Amino acid sequence: MIVRPVRDSEEDAEVVRAIAAAAFGASDVLEGEDAADEWTPERIARHHSRTRHIARSDRGGCWIVEDEAAGPLGTVLSTRREGLWGLSLFAVVPQAQHKGIGTALLARALDHGRGCLRGIICGSRHPMAARAYRRAGFTLHPTMRMSGTIDPAGLDAPDGAVHGGTPRHRDLMDSVDRRIRGGAHGPDHEELMRHFRLFVVDDLAGSGYCYLGGGKVELLAATSRRLATRLLATALLTVPEGERAQVQDVTAEQEWAVDVGLAAGLELVNAGYVCLRGMRPPSPYIPSGAFL
Repeated sequence: MIVRPVRDSEEDAEVVRAIAAAAFGASDVLEGEDAADEWTPERIARHHSRTRHIARSDRGGCWIVEDEAAGPLGTVLSTRREGLWGLSLFAVVPQAQHKGIGTALLARALDHGRGCLRGIICGSRHPMAARAYRRAGFTLHPTMRMSGTIDPAGLDAPDGAVHGGTPRHRDLMDSVDRRIRGGAHGPDHEELMRHFRLFVVDDLAGSGYCYLGGGKVELLAATSRRLATRLLATALLTVPEGERAQVQDVTAEQEWAVDVGLAAGLELVNAGYVCLRGMRPPSPYIPSGAFL
């Protein structure tokens, strides 16, 4: 059995995806929830691109465990952004669980974050994951997930302008990130803009941004609840009629988001945890499970 870095290659990106698909598919069935979304060519390409991006930017935080006979068994992807460590992916195939593989992978990822004052993980409901993150010193903040088709009649018209974002807004978004979560996303914005639609607000009241793709809010940050509400409502109103919308990893501190989701007709259920170390839940903020 070997532990090796994730390489910036299509081959390794597919290995990481296959491990994640096996691990999370089994987890969904175990918990009695719907199986994960179908692995469409578009989703596979996006997952590969994300893996290669993180492997380039954080070589010391990305690892694969392989066995000569059994093949790939587990993987972890983690990032460092201006003193903020994040766990982007952590997966072990079902047949390799309870054998110390996850412990070894998480230790490698945490070592990548040595010296970081803050840490964030968007964790699942799986009890093994929650136990591991708590043992690593993270505070577990329960989250909610909102999903369903949008009822436009329930949403008030946005109270101000929201613009389409471009790479020129990178500095604005990094500034919002630093203020809200204590560290910029930096190069992650370039990757996010490749795959998601970007909404930006910037006026005398403050600034903020939101990424949306396939009906899912991928990431949102703003300098006030009012602007965050404006961004979320605008993003949801652009979801095509009949298409399923989703807002994940919403903590109790994000009541403004809960209010918007309920007004839009989305169903609210308990989900996993936002796990934090050295910081309180960022607000107003909806994290990205992949880019945090």
